Amino acid sequence: MPKIISVHSFRGGTGKSNITANLAATVARYGHRVGIVDTDIQSPGIHVLFGFDEEMMELSLNDYLWGRCDVEDTAYDVTFALKEVAKKNSAIYLIPSSLNLGEITRILREGYDVGLLHDGFQELIERLNLEYLFIDTHPGLNEETLLSITISDALIIILRPDHQDFQGTAVTVDVARQLEVPQMLMVVNKALPNLDFDTLRRQVEISYNASVAGILPLSEEVVHLASRDIFCLRYPSHPFSQIVEAIAKQIQ
Repeated sequence: MPKIISVHSFRGGTGKSNITANLAATVARYGHRVGIVDTDIQSPGIHVLFGFDEEMMELSLNDYLWGRCDVEDTAYDVTFALKEVAKKNSAIYLIPSSLNLGEITRILREGYDVGLLHDGFQELIERLNLEYLFIDTHPGLNEETLLSITISDALIIILRPDHQDFQGTAVTVDVARQLEVPQMLMVVNKALPNLDFDTLRRQVEISYNASVAGILPLSEEVVHLASRDIFCLRYPSHPFSQIVEAIAKQIQ
């Protein structure tokens, strides 16, 4: 059965899109058909990690939401990102949101039919024969984020070891429990290497009564790459990549 995985954070700047891209690429590398939808319509960006610029974006998720095209018309095959590690059945399809200022302001001004977004997720799974659909959500809680959480088989919540993140994340955890998400995993990102990771893990698990799927250290190499590529594909032996792979195995 196909799985829908929402990746969410209560605040921006947690590295959510970077982790989403790396998880999706890692799962696809095992030989799975994977889709990624950028529903962070107000501030899209996950396409950058796949080397996909605005000039290549003839249609976007916005066009589907305004009724200009079918949702599969907004899907771009970015399997090339896997390079030589792709297996026979590996595939990655990216559904980006528009970078056009007019399109973004229209969404902010008028909103859109969130139910149509739900229909689009199901159509993508069926028409692209996807095994996994990753949803890169908008930070915080709004209508489309609640929808994504509601229909998800797994919810990955990203937070930093930061007091503001801890407080805001508690709200997301409570909502996810009320919506009865089948699987909820916590991922701590940008943890300073000198922290006691075992203590940090216990602190997060006790605070939210939820499993910590992984703690990703603040890595100079990840920062240096600056979203120019999928880190796990370029540096598969790096500790960051190994932790991402361990997280990916928990959602398969």
